[in-house]
Amino acid sequence: MNRARAFLSPARGNAWLGALRLALVALLALLVAAAARAGDGGDPLQHPDVIGDDVVRTTGRYAVPDVTLTRDDGKAVTLSGEMNDGRAVVLNFVFTSCTSICPLTSLTFAQLQGKLGALSSHVHLMSISIDPEQDTPARLREYAAKFGAGPHWQHYTGTVAASVATQRAFNVLSDDKMNHAPITLVRAAPGAPWARIDGFATADQLLAELRDVTAAK
Repeated sequence: MNRARAFLSPARGNAWLGALRLALVALLALLVAAAARAGDGGDPLQHPDVIGDDVVRTTGRYAVPDVTLTRDDGKAVTLSGEMNDGRAVVLNFVFTSCTSICPLTSLTFAQLQGKLGALSSHVHLMSISIDPEQDTPARLREYAAKFGAGPHWQHYTGTVAASVATQRAFNVLSDDKMNHAPITLVRAAPGAPWARIDGFATADQLLAELRDVTAAK
């Protein structure tokens, strides 16, 4: 009985939960790297790093697909043109009817936007819809306005084929949009490697990432 009480004590229970959490985060890092090896044509993401609670950072390269998207202002644009204009890119994937992951990641983008300061004109925030059949440019503009998106943060939609090709290229494609993962990608310049952050990164973590990649540019 005393032995059972000792095992179930709060202190020991907290320690056990802490160890379990660390093990799960480490497993996430391994799964991220394995998924990257399967999804990016043999150029694996390297050096998984745990940078916060349940947040894993890896680096690697992705081939930007040759697709046309529709920007939230209604203009048809090429993805490569939007990404390769010389600015650093911070990329995520959202949809306007999402009530869980997307509002949180969009709020993080809004907070990051407010922290960029002098960097703002050198950073392109990009949010691509994974529900293009519903997310018209008008809906994207309304969604963007809710989060105070400024001139350097654009939202994109397009055909289903273009959206799927983009998601597949960045290894974020999910069978169920309601359970898509929170993933943010950061790149300093065209041709530079991407930093991939799996999990709910904070605005400060993304800002630190931007400073790191632009310093190494």
